[in-house]
Amino acid sequence: MSNMIQFVANHDDLSTDKGFQFKFYCDKCRNGHMSRFQPSAVGIAGSLLNAAGSLFGGMFHEAGNAAYQVQRAIGGKAHDEALEKAVLEGKQYFKQCTRCGHWVCPDVCWNSKAGLCEDCAPDEHEELAAQQALASREQIYTKTRAQDYTKELDFLNRGGIVQCQSCNAKLNPRQKFCPQCGTPNAAVAPTKEKFCVNCGGAMKADQRFCVECGTKQ
Repeated sequence: MSNMIQFVANHDDLSTDKGFQFKFYCDKCRNGHMSRFQPSAVGIAGSLLNAAGSLFGGMFHEAGNAAYQVQRAIGGKAHDEALEKAVLEGKQYFKQCTRCGHWVCPDVCWNSKAGLCEDCAPDEHEELAAQQALASREQIYTKTRAQDYTKELDFLNRGGIVQCQSCNAKLNPRQKFCPQCGTPNAAVAPTKEKFCVNCGGAMKADQRFCVECGTKQ
C-alpha cells in the first residue's frame, strides 16, 4: 500500500455519500486525471429511501437517514477500497521519475528519451528555445533601457508638449513659432507683436512688407 500513498500525495477527493471519485495531478504542471465515478450501494439505497419518504409522507424518511448513518460508519473501508481502484486506474496516466520520485504526465512533463521527468532531464530543444527567448527578452530590455526617450522633453515645462497645427511637429508651449514650418504656435497667447506670414520675422505694426524676406503682408 506504500506505493499507493506515494502516488496519491497530490490529489483531490471528490467523493460524496453517493459514491467515490478522485482527481490526481501531475507533480510538475498540475495537469489532472479524474477517476471514473464509483457509486456507493449504501448511498444509493439511502437516496432511494429518502425519495420514497418524500412521496409517501415520510414513512421511509427515518430509514433513509439510518442508511446514510450506515454509509458514514463503513465509509472508511469503502472509501479506501475505492481509492485503491482509482489509484490503479490513475497510474496508467502518469509516469514516475526514478530520480526524484515524482509522478508526472507523459505528454508534457516526461522526457521519454531520458526516461526521467523534465525537471531532472530537461528536453534539449525546449530548453534551448526557452533560453533563447529569455536572452532575447533580456537584450530587448537592456537596449530599451539604454535608449533616451526623453531627450526632447522639457520636464520644467508644466504645460507639456503640444503639436504644430500645420505639420504636427512637437513644440514647447513657450515657442511662438514652429521650428519646422514657421506656423504660429496656437498654444501661445496672442500678443500685439506682428510677424511675417511667410518667414515669421518680427515686424512693426505699420510695416506692409517683411524686411527679412520682402513678403507683402
